[in-house]
Amino acid sequence: MMSTIYDLIIIGGGPAGITAGIYSARKKLKTLLLTKDFMGQTGKTNEIDNYLGFPNISGLDLMKKFEEHLKKFSIEIKKEKVIKIEKKEQDFVVKTEQKQEFLAKTIIIATGRDPRPLEVEGEKEFIGKGVSYCSICDAPFFRDKAVAVIGGGNSGLGAALDLTRYAKRIFIFEKSEKLLADEILQEQVKKESKIEIHLNTEIKKIEGNKKVQDLIYQDSKTKKNYQVPMDGVFIQIGSVPATGFLKGLVEFNRSDEIKHDFENCATSCPGIFTAGDVDDGKWKQIIVAAGEGAIAALSAYEYLQKTNRDS
Repeated sequence: MMSTIYDLIIIGGGPAGITAGIYSARKKLKTLLLTKDFMGQTGKTNEIDNYLGFPNISGLDLMKKFEEHLKKFSIEIKKEKVIKIEKKEQDFVVKTEQKQEFLAKTIIIATGRDPRPLEVEGEKEFIGKGVSYCSICDAPFFRDKAVAVIGGGNSGLGAALDLTRYAKRIFIFEKSEKLLADEILQEQVKKESKIEIHLNTEIKKIEGNKKVQDLIYQDSKTKKNYQVPMDGVFIQIGSVPATGFLKGLVEFNRSDEIKHDFENCATSCPGIFTAGDVDDGKWKQIIVAAGEGAIAALSAYEYLQKTNRDS
């Protein structure tokens, strides 16, 4: 039996969710923040130099500062993964993987994005056995090993640079005919003797016996397949919005991002707001996510007042 009803439940512990938590606490809303961790995509970034006040800081350190700031306020936090939200008359029931249920008058969805899978044979089989989606998390396990990084965008080159401190050799595989990362990252990568770049390549299969041992790729121009020994594969081909638990509740665009009102971060479902990389905003940046977190919290507060449902 749910005895407590929260003014607001925030789902997500990245920059958007944390900022929303701070703003809701300042408005004295009875708030619960649910998150599986305070890592997010930001915490998996090697170096950040475009967030105001924190030049040249690691993503992990920046997230620690965000978390410390949040915990200075009176806000309830539970490290639980949300699996479903149901509408119950005027309120919302939030269900978690730990089989807990929480009742809220308003919701802010700030769940960010999950790594996009490569979807090739062997990928799922070797997750945690050589296949990884997070260089910050797993690079130390590949000391003096040969590893592949799949993807030539910012995340791929960032991962390759993370790995230079540990791996013996790093091979970047990019599907297109040129790297897609920012020029500054490309310059850094090209200075690293450990890194070898392969363009016009398509990954066909990841092989091994109990752990990753080989990678099979195809040259897109010659259509010739190559098998190369590899101890690890870091998949960095983008991300998808973490919206699976919201199906049928709010409207999405073709990319499964939550459609939202850019003025107040409201969704198609009254009482549910969204912020950060999970929504259909164009720019996926930390500072944008934080700004939307503030907007969403202030909008939730305004909604509660207008509907005469504030504490």
